[in-house]
Order: sequence, then C-alpha cells, then structure tokens
Amino acid sequence: MQKEIRKTWFFNHPPQRVWECLTQPELLEQWLGATDLQPIPGHKFRFISPNGNHASCEVLEVVPFTRLSYSWQKRSANDDRLYDSRVVWTLTPSGGGTELLLVHSGFTTAKDLTGHDNGWDACLKKFAELLRTGH
Repeated sequence: MQKEIRKTWFFNHPPQRVWECLTQPELLEQWLGATDLQPIPGHKFRFISPNGNHASCEVLEVVPFTRLSYSWQKRSANDDRLYDSRVVWTLTPSGGGTELLLVHSGFTTAKDLTGHDNGWDACLKKFAELLRTGH
C-alpha cells in the first residue's frame, strides 16, 4: 500500500506570499481550518475543520519561505483509532512563481490515505483561490 500523499502545485506568486498562506492563522483558516499555528519548532497547535474534525499537531521544522513540517495526529472517524502522520510543505522558486510540494506520510490504511488525498485536493483548490483573489 502507498503510505504517503505527494502533490505538487505551481502558483504565480513568490515564495513569501505562498509561505504566508501556509503559516498565518487568519489565512490558514480560509483554506484549511481554524488554527493557532505559529511557525516555531516545538509549537503545539490544532487544526479544526468547519465540520468540527480536528488534528493535533506540532511544528517539527521551519525554514522560512522554503520548508515547513509538522506532525498530524487525528482520530479516525470510523473506528476512533488514533494515527500519527507528518505533513511537509516544500516551496521552490520556479519560473517567476513558486512550486509547492506537499508530502503527507505515515498512513497505515488505504481508507485514511484516500480520505486525506481527497481532502488535500479540496483544500488546495481553496488555497489557489485565496492566492488568486487575495482573500
């Protein structure tokens, strides 16, 4: 079984602007969920989705405008199983914009992998719209 999600997007915006959307709580809330994330290694925070689901997280790595990673712990909606995973965002300047790579790893069931894969697609559509419109 595949144990990670790997997705790449390109945005016609500089890495600094993409980074803001990944690290500023008021912007994160518009595409991922309410949070108190601070891009400081060791900072513990949560994401709360509009439907009330939440993930408990801890910042693992911060390289401003280049890389952000955090743990992602969540209970399975189906069987109350707690699983641990890791989210890594890598920003690379490219062609006057930014290539954004997401790697979400640590999945143990196909259902969890598929659910998160679909969820990231939906979230990143909102992310792209936020960048496009500025709000």
